[in-house]
Amino acid sequence: MSELRRRSHQIQLTLASLVLASTPSAQQRKKPPILWSLSLITVSLIMLLLLPMRLTDATPIEIVFNTTRNSPNVDTAANKWMSPYGNVNNNAAANGSVRKGTVRQQENTLVATVPSSATISATAGRMDMGNNSSKHDDTLPMALVPQQTTLSTPLLHQLSGHKSNSNKRERPLKCHCDICKDTNFICETDGYCFTSVVKDEDKIIFSYRCMGSENNLPPNDPAWCHEIAPTYATQCCHNDFCNTERNFSIILPTAEFLPEEPLNAWVLVVIIFGATLFICLSVLLSLCFWQRRKRNSNGRTFPPDDSVCDPILNGNTIQDIIEMTTSGSGSAGLPLLVQRSIARQIQLCHVIGKGRFGEVWRGRWRGENVAVKIFSSREECSWFREAEIYQTVMLRHENILGFIAADNKDNGTWTQLWLVTDHHENGSLFDYLTTHTVDTKTMLNMALSIATGLAHLHMDIVGTRGKPAIAHRDLKSKNILVKSNLSCAIGDLGLAVRHVEKNDSVDIPSTHRVGTKRYMAPEVLDESMNAQHFDSYKRADVYAFGLILWEIARRCNIGMIYDEYQLPYFDVVQPDPSIEEMKKVVCIDKMRPNIPNRWHASDVLHGMAKVMKECWYPNPVARLTALRIKKTLANITVEDKVKN
Repeated sequence: MSELRRRSHQIQLTLASLVLASTPSAQQRKKPPILWSLSLITVSLIMLLLLPMRLTDATPIEIVFNTTRNSPNVDTAANKWMSPYGNVNNNAAANGSVRKGTVRQQENTLVATVPSSATISATAGRMDMGNNSSKHDDTLPMALVPQQTTLSTPLLHQLSGHKSNSNKRERPLKCHCDICKDTNFICETDGYCFTSVVKDEDKIIFSYRCMGSENNLPPNDPAWCHEIAPTYATQCCHNDFCNTERNFSIILPTAEFLPEEPLNAWVLVVIIFGATLFICLSVLLSLCFWQRRKRNSNGRTFPPDDSVCDPILNGNTIQDIIEMTTSGSGSAGLPLLVQRSIARQIQLCHVIGKGRFGEVWRGRWRGENVAVKIFSSREECSWFREAEIYQTVMLRHENILGFIAADNKDNGTWTQLWLVTDHHENGSLFDYLTTHTVDTKTMLNMALSIATGLAHLHMDIVGTRGKPAIAHRDLKSKNILVKSNLSCAIGDLGLAVRHVEKNDSVDIPSTHRVGTKRYMAPEVLDESMNAQHFDSYKRADVYAFGLILWEIARRCNIGMIYDEYQLPYFDVVQPDPSIEEMKKVVCIDKMRPNIPNRWHASDVLHGMAKVMKECWYPNPVARLTALRIKKTLANITVEDKVKN
C-alpha cells in the first residue's frame, strides 16, 4: 500500500505541475478564480480516484503540454522539472503550438514519451519543447520527477549553453555486440556500451550492444542507461568491452527484479475453496469408513426386544438355546440361521491369543463371554474343516471345547471367518501351567479330563446317527483349555481326521498345515506311519498326550517342591525345532523327557510317570489306548482318595 500511495502521489504532483506550467498570464486569464479552483479540485479528485488503481506501463496517460509563445516564465517550484540526470526548465517560448505526449509508470519512476511531432533539443542540462533541429531519438524515454527548488542564476546560464564537449572521445569505444557477426561480434561507438536483460516468458535474454552519443539524453548520464522495469533492465558503461554479463551481475533478474505475476483473486479463492473442500471430504469419508469398519468388527447393536425378530433366541443363555434346538450330545450343532443370528450379535472386546491361523478374541453376547476365533482368508480350509468337525453328530462333550457358531463376515475391506466357541477365563493349559502350580488332586483332575475328552474323540458310536472316530493330530498344551473348575477341554480340531466306517478309510483334511513338531510321534517324524490306517493317528495322539502329562506333573507342588514349567525336550532342542532336529533326538537317540527322582517318592507322581512312559513307547502298537489311560488315571484318583 505504501508503494501504491507513493506512485499516486508522484502522478498528482506531475499533473499539478503541468497545469501550473501551462497557466496563462493574469492579463489573459478569462476564468474567474473560483472556476480555476474548481479545476484544480477536479484534478485532485481524479488523482484520488486513481489511487486504488494498479498503475502499469501498459496503460499510458495522455497529457497536453501548453507551449503558447506568450506564456510567461513562472519561476516557481511547480514549473521546474528536475531530472535525475540534471535540471530541466520548461521553456514557454517554444513554437507556440500544443503537443501531446504520454506518461507511463516504469517501476518506481514516471517516464514521459513525446511523439515525433514534438521534438526535444537536449543540452547539457536543458530540454526545450518544439526545437526540431535536434538529432536525438524522439521517442527516447525521459524520467521526470517533480522538484520543489528553484534554479539558481549560474545553473540557468549553464542550461542555456550548448552540448559539452567533455563526452567526445579521441578514439571509438569498442563493445561486445551479440548481433555483429560481420565484425567478429564487436561494435564501435562514440557513446556507451550497454547490456540489457529481458524476461521472455520463462527465459531470460541478454543483449550486448553499442549506443551512439546522439542518443545520450541527458548527455552526461543518459536516462536509458538506467531503465528498470518488471520485465527488462538496461545498464551502460564507457570502457572497452565492459558490457559483459560478469560486469553487470547487479542487474541480473532476481525475485525482486522480475516478480512473478500475482494470481488473480478469483483463482486464489477457487484454489483455497477447492483444497478445503477436498480435505473436508477426505476426512468425512475416512470417518465413515472407520465407523463402518468398527461397526462390522464389533457386531451390530440389537434392540433389547430382538427376541421378537428372532423367536428361536428366546433362551436366556447359550446353553438354553443349545438344549432347545438340540437333543443333547446327539445333535450336529445349532441350526445355521441360529448360528448366524448369534454371530451377528457378538461384540468383540479384545485379543486373547494369536496363532498361525489368525487371532482369538474375547466377545460378548447378551452378557455372556464367548471366544471368537477369526481365521485369515488364506486359512479358509482350516476354518471350514474345524467347523465341520465341531458339528459332527454326537461330538458335544464336557471335555471337548463347546462349539457355538460359525459365520463369515465382511468388515468392509476383507472377509473374516469366525468360529465362535465357549470362553474359558483360565486360558490354555500352557498359559495356566506357566503361572500356576497344581496339587495332586488338580493334577489328576486335569489329566483325567483330558484323557476322557481324548477317549470320546477316538471312540466311534455305531448307529443311524452315530459318531465317527476322530483323531486330533495336533494335541498339545496350547490346544487344551482350562475350565473354571480346573478340568480341561480339548480344542482346535482344524487338523482332525475322521474314520469312515463304510470303507475303513481316513477322511484327511485338504490343508497345508501339519502338527507341532515338538509333539510329533517317532513314526510321524521318520515317516514310517501308515497314513491309510486310522489307528496310526490315534496312537500318535497318545504319544502327544504322554508329553502333556509330563508338563502337568512337573508343576505338581508336593511339600513346596516343584519344577518350573518347561516344554518337552526343552533341554535338547531349540525353542522352534526342525523336523530333522526332532527326528535325531526322538528316533535316532531315542530320548524322552527326564523323570525327576522326587517323583518316585510320591505314589501319585510315580503312577503318572508310569502312564506317560507307556504313552511314548517307540513302538506305536505297544502304547496304551485313550480308554485304557482314562481308566488307569481314574484308578490312581480312587487310590489317592482312599489313602487320604
